[in-house]
Amino acid sequence: MENCSTRPYSSIINDGSDRAPNRSMLRAVGFNDEDFKKPVVGVASTWSMVTPCNMHIDKLAEQAGEGIDGNDGKSIIFGTITVSDGISMGTPGMRYSLVSREVIADSIETVTGAQGFDGVVAIGGCDKNMPGCMMAIARMDRPAVFVYGGTILPGLHNDKPMDIVSVFEAVGRHANKQIDDEELKKIESCSIPGAGSCGGMYTANTMASSIEALGMSLPDSSAQLAVSKDKAEDARLAGDAVMDLIKKGIKPRDIMTREAFENAITVTIALGGSTNAVLHLLAIAHSAEVELSIDDFTEIGKRVPVLADLKPSGKYNMSHFCRIGGLQPLLKRLLDAGLLHGNCMTVTGKTMAENLNGVKDYSSNQDLVHSIDNPIKKDSHLRILYGNLAKNGSVAKISGKEGLKFSGKAIVYESEETALNGILEGEVEKGHVVVVRNEGPKGGPGMREMLAPTAAVMGKGLGKEVALITDGRFSGGSHGFVVGHITPEAAEGGVIGVLKNGDPITIDAEINEINLDLPTSEIDSRLAGFVKPACKESRGILAKYAKLVNSASLGAVTDADL
Repeated sequence: MENCSTRPYSSIINDGSDRAPNRSMLRAVGFNDEDFKKPVVGVASTWSMVTPCNMHIDKLAEQAGEGIDGNDGKSIIFGTITVSDGISMGTPGMRYSLVSREVIADSIETVTGAQGFDGVVAIGGCDKNMPGCMMAIARMDRPAVFVYGGTILPGLHNDKPMDIVSVFEAVGRHANKQIDDEELKKIESCSIPGAGSCGGMYTANTMASSIEALGMSLPDSSAQLAVSKDKAEDARLAGDAVMDLIKKGIKPRDIMTREAFENAITVTIALGGSTNAVLHLLAIAHSAEVELSIDDFTEIGKRVPVLADLKPSGKYNMSHFCRIGGLQPLLKRLLDAGLLHGNCMTVTGKTMAENLNGVKDYSSNQDLVHSIDNPIKKDSHLRILYGNLAKNGSVAKISGKEGLKFSGKAIVYESEETALNGILEGEVEKGHVVVVRNEGPKGGPGMREMLAPTAAVMGKGLGKEVALITDGRFSGGSHGFVVGHITPEAAEGGVIGVLKNGDPITIDAEINEINLDLPTSEIDSRLAGFVKPACKESRGILAKYAKLVNSASLGAVTDADL
């Protein structure tokens, strides 16, 4: 191995007599004489006991390290934070969730830059640490592979598969007197059986799939059980792969091209994935200096159908998707239909088309993934809506099962907690458009997810009779007639901030509009009287985030040049 080509960063740290102090400290953490001649690869581990999504990742980091060390590299495992959306959901703690994406990206960038790593393997298993890892990888542009921590097995209750969304919806059913305390306790106790990310096509599995489609993880990484031999092997092979990338000089920005992001969007749509993918793919593209906008989701969505019958709006869990063959056969179908760019480079060192050569289709006796000529929905479920309520755009998740158009009267809540209470206490009725505002990136601050209110709506049996709109966002587990990411947000003088109870609102997912059905003069009069509120936080990370973060329509990123 030639030091000049494979050790551009670690050589600065480790080579020469003046670097004796550096080497002395590294000897204490396991380096020997030969290791100083090898490329040094950081293994970013998001392990913690904060959440089941990440409780097993320490073992995967060790596997990745073994792959690196067995291929003429020297691994250094280091940690970063994670927070649990599922645990903090519906509480003030959820304000830190999207903020954590930035902290994770910053921390991986910081360690990689400070320690002179020649490459990176990043292992993520939850909603924000996955895009956080990818943002750091894109910023640093050193050979890198992403490893998904893997999906959880479903729980089982009365012979039905259960997951975290089952528990949230059970809260609504409990409030509606459909189940008693004992039944709620049974559902709570069995729905999360062990390690792994939430088990539907929620945000974690959506991002894992989109990252594989982006070319930044190995084939099959997105569709493996968290606790499995396949996942352990995936981590070890990632160590092999990053060393191969270092030898070949292939960097993340060689892989994360504009066409690769189009592939990621295509797969997100085909799987019926989370609205959070819009935020995260925009943020990753920004880090990679690739032009991408919310309107690209509309353009790609015109030609890409929804094919996978996965939760939350479908009937199957991610474990079922793993069982029938995972993402690779779907990628092959999309490629054969001309919907993927097959020439995109991937972390295997081969193109997408080369990776898919020889991949077999799903068996004929499965109904989870539909054929392209018999889709679940002929175009995208992710709708970018504009109108006088969202001048700069908003993101809706409309499967079609709840209809394509909704008109109703606003019932306005100033926070997620008051909205949830209103739903559970029966204030929200058929025909209402529930408005949850002051939950945007700046107004929250932090842009909380509205899983608790949307799940309560579904649990109360109002999924087709009630819409919910917010300047916050939604969990990948949310479904129903919901519109989030409304921009400008209330705290920035958006129209959502001057809505009143009883205002007529129309949401149309066919023409992609969301409007307050009042005269322009009335809307202008209200906006003229708007007084921008002071930030809810005066110090600490939430205050810094509120000061730096940009619009949700741009990815809610915090780079200093914005």
